[in-house]
Amino acid sequence: MLRRAEFFRGLGDSRSPSSATVLELLFDIVYVFALARLAGRVADDLTIVRHTLLSEAGQTVLFFTALWMIWSLNALLSSTYDPRRPEIQAFLLVTMFGTLVLAVTLPQAFGQRGVIFACTYVVIQVGRPLFLAFALRGHAVHTFSLRVLTWHVASGVLWISGGISGGLGRGVFWTIALAIEMIGAATTYPLPRMGGPQLTSLGVSVSQAHLAERYNQFFMIALAEVVLEAGAAVSFPGFSTEGTITLVASFVAVVSFWRIYFYHVRSGRAATPSGEGIQLSRYASYSLLLIVGGIICTAVGFGQIIEDPHPPIDWALVAIVFGGPVLFLIGRSFLEKDSRDAPRCRALYYGMVALAVAAPPMVLLPPVAVAAVAAVILAGITAYDQRAHKRGSETNPTL
Repeated sequence: MLRRAEFFRGLGDSRSPSSATVLELLFDIVYVFALARLAGRVADDLTIVRHTLLSEAGQTVLFFTALWMIWSLNALLSSTYDPRRPEIQAFLLVTMFGTLVLAVTLPQAFGQRGVIFACTYVVIQVGRPLFLAFALRGHAVHTFSLRVLTWHVASGVLWISGGISGGLGRGVFWTIALAIEMIGAATTYPLPRMGGPQLTSLGVSVSQAHLAERYNQFFMIALAEVVLEAGAAVSFPGFSTEGTITLVASFVAVVSFWRIYFYHVRSGRAATPSGEGIQLSRYASYSLLLIVGGIICTAVGFGQIIEDPHPPIDWALVAIVFGGPVLFLIGRSFLEKDSRDAPRCRALYYGMVALAVAAPPMVLLPPVAVAAVAAVILAGITAYDQRAHKRGSETNPTL
């Protein structure tokens, strides 16, 4: 007991630095592979029979959200407590290996590897609050850790049940389990007789600067997926007129995403928060979920067009190419803080409307033209956003 107290001493009162650590960057390397696996699933979903498209796409969304829950909760952990402490580093490394196992089992998670996927996911999600509950005994945050642990144990039972059952039951169990986790995270894991959802009274503080930097790093990793998908598709069989045009369109999309994400700020307000405290928007994590999901869809769409540039284009591919940027814009707009004095910028909303209006006629155009139109609209949104606001250097999005 004395050794445990000495080893974890000061953990509950430790504070996260304003900058991300090298280990956290190493942790994100696994997600390069995981996002590539998810992109492969999206590409496969576009080639299946239409009457199974909805179920297959639903599975992909479930996996994407589950992996995102792991990443976002670990980012919150390292933004609350000092990630340079050895016990936090050890837990991040264990989670990193577990996430690698999840990514490896992803293609057959609804098949032969369902039990492995479920057990690994439960170990990660239950292990985090269990570790904190053990390490923070005697600290005011201990009760909150038990609340989180209870929620994840409840969802873990459903994850394991789904892995064992297989078939339709697996999807039902896993969907309910993931919904429980998302509701718990959104409501701060309330439980009767174990305290309300408020954390400020427990002395918990989150480094906004650290969390924003973690989000920015993950955004850049997701953005690289567009380059990887387009570049890999062009590499074989090589450059062609259609492939080159789509590659240029992909590059324009990447630049537009980067510019809108980092340079879009509401008029009259800085986007980088300062100081520490629980002032983070509850929607920040879910906003980046939409942003990254939109980028993956865009990457897959451009990659598919490069691989098969011949008309006619499929309506599902049009939905992916234009729906991806719409998801990105929706997620980016949610990162703006509400204020009566400074209303939300309309540039992103105009962009959503432009993409939605332009999408239906695209089924009549060659695939390469569809990619070019999507890139031109994104570039137009970026240019309009730049003219609508006078700004200097880049900024971090508001959290």
